[in-house]
Amino acid sequence: MNLENRLLRLLGRKQYVPAGADDLTKKLGLGQAQAREVRRELRGLVQSGRVVPLPDKRFALPVDEDLVAGRILMNRRGGGRVVTTDASQPAIDISPNAAGTAMHNDRVLVRVDSAPPPARRRGHRPPPGPSGKVVEVLERARTQVVGTLEKSRQLWYVVPGDPRITHDIYLPKLGQAAKPKAKRGDRVVVEITEWPSRHNAPEGRLLEVIGSPSAPGVDVESVIRQYELPTRFPDKVQAEARRLGAKVTTADGKGRRDCRKHCVVTIDPADARDFDDAISLERLEGRRWRLWVHIADVSHYVTPGSALDREARRRGNSTYLIDRVIPMLPEALSNELCSLKPGVDRLARSVEFVLSDKGRVEQAKFHSTVICSKRRFSYEEAMTILERPPSGDIERMLHDAHRLAQKLRQARFRAGALDLDVPEHKVLLDAKGRLSEVRRVENDVSHQLIEEFMLLANEAVAKEIKRRRVKAIHRVHDEPDTEKLDNLRAQAALMGLRAGNLSDQKQAGKFLAGLKGHPLADVFRIGYLRCMKRACYSTEPIGHYGLAKDDYVHFTSPIRRYADLIVHRVVYQRAKLDAAALATAADHISLTERNSADAELDSKLIKLLSHLRRQLDRKKPETYTAMVTEVRNIGAMVDITELGLKGLVKRLSLSGDHYRFVPERGRLVGRLRGNEIAPGDQLKVQIENVDLHKKQADFRVVNPQPAKGKKKSKPARNAPPQTAPQRKGKPRQPNARRRRR
Repeated sequence: MNLENRLLRLLGRKQYVPAGADDLTKKLGLGQAQAREVRRELRGLVQSGRVVPLPDKRFALPVDEDLVAGRILMNRRGGGRVVTTDASQPAIDISPNAAGTAMHNDRVLVRVDSAPPPARRRGHRPPPGPSGKVVEVLERARTQVVGTLEKSRQLWYVVPGDPRITHDIYLPKLGQAAKPKAKRGDRVVVEITEWPSRHNAPEGRLLEVIGSPSAPGVDVESVIRQYELPTRFPDKVQAEARRLGAKVTTADGKGRRDCRKHCVVTIDPADARDFDDAISLERLEGRRWRLWVHIADVSHYVTPGSALDREARRRGNSTYLIDRVIPMLPEALSNELCSLKPGVDRLARSVEFVLSDKGRVEQAKFHSTVICSKRRFSYEEAMTILERPPSGDIERMLHDAHRLAQKLRQARFRAGALDLDVPEHKVLLDAKGRLSEVRRVENDVSHQLIEEFMLLANEAVAKEIKRRRVKAIHRVHDEPDTEKLDNLRAQAALMGLRAGNLSDQKQAGKFLAGLKGHPLADVFRIGYLRCMKRACYSTEPIGHYGLAKDDYVHFTSPIRRYADLIVHRVVYQRAKLDAAALATAADHISLTERNSADAELDSKLIKLLSHLRRQLDRKKPETYTAMVTEVRNIGAMVDITELGLKGLVKRLSLSGDHYRFVPERGRLVGRLRGNEIAPGDQLKVQIENVDLHKKQADFRVVNPQPAKGKKKSKPARNAPPQTAPQRKGKPRQPNARRRRR
């Protein structure tokens, strides 16, 4: 029995009394020579949340102390929820008064106030979650805070750029300087040096002056500093990447299946440079198909414990900011040696499927291969081919692949998968780094072709891991919040829609599918997304709710995700990984993924908000079409169709009538003329105010004359969704990006 299990068994005894590291060493019958190893093992167990440290440096199991270790995900109100490495356990709600000095993504120790419900199973409605109080910050997710430098009469302070940090940071030593280098209004980086309690403002010291917010590049540089994204690779990592060379050698291909004669193609965005997945398809006898899914073999080059591996693990994933990519691997690997470029030999980890004509998997085999891509398509090029009769073998293969992918897609939705595609907007910049165009990207059948085959491969690999009964990192997605679902169902009823039991996955899928082409389709797709929890990584295979899959891993993007690299090692290299180390890795890469996603969103948001701010400064606001997605007492939440940006139209800013919020009808109603504003309405708006600190935009309605409310007839039982005849709006197309499923 290894030391980890011995420690857990000792702490789990009925007669166990919390003890320190030295006492635990003695109880295990070990000498002082092993004391360092015991401490190291205890640190790992604390990091994974399986053991909790007590204030007096003793250790206990969490269940014995009503304590839980996890990461806190903060909200703008100052509270949040704590998630643990065990994805089957519910999140712990933390009120603003119970958060202490915790900040977003910190690892914290929480005392649970109400007992958590048992682990949830698919199809069973979970009871309300537990609540708790942060008793200690175990580890800061960030050591630095980025914000705007301001000055009161006597003190300098920094307003954090992250609205989830609700306290300003005071800089007492900056005021002592005869001539501070920074100017008021500059973007700066500070380190928190003292924060005794939530009732006191934190103090810090100035680390770096990024520059004036109006200076070119400062906005994105601020995002990079705020999220502590690494902008360069250490020399040792770059040297290791160069030593791997630029070509696949004969020795590299030894013992691999030779697929270089296969009709292999890639389909990616037009501006992509790292190609980590490819496919080929051929017809078999008996109306069957052989599908190959080839994934770039990163594990052949990035070996455990190497400098490349340590850096990739630290980064966790690539980050795609609005004007640059911060890759997980050096470009010598990500864009060259591992990238499945056309016309060159590449190593791959492949899944060979035999599928029925209806898309049912009859066989799945796993191979290490050598491939040579015959053609690289952009999504636009592939879509053009699919819209016309095929010409040549490759184009005929694409048409066959499209038909097969659509059958897989239909079967997936029949099984309960949720159609939650929402529009995505790509922001293009000019030479000065300013917004020049917002382009809507369509999730057309060319995207779906690749997406369905990648989902199929991810599921097949997950099933193989389960069959072998080995430990790995799974991609998991828990059930949505039932209270929020109930609120969404009530909102649907107000709009004359019958949503059914949204906690039942198949009923929810049926409701969402039935909204296709409906003016309120995007309102409820967005609403349902807000009810859902974020997918993450876990060592426990609890399944993926949104995809309706019991077995699911990330396997298809090892160039940009460390989780996929771990899965490759487990499946193809038969690596046996320690459970505690895997749990720590799952927690870490879940953190880096959230960090990157937030950074990507912020880099896009600041460009959009800066564009709107310039309109205000020039006093030339543009007019946009906005769709009302939610109505509250403060006003109407809107989605700006042309920008892909959310904002608020304040109730008191509405002219033409005096509006009041009518909660039982879910809309704003004018007292004088009876005008109504409800979810699904289309409004013409202009920017009214931009708050760059809170990253929020307020809009005003241009010529607000919405139609008067009409009494709706009660829809017939089992009738298709209906809404008031005056609600008009063009349904939007789904999004095109390969999502973080």
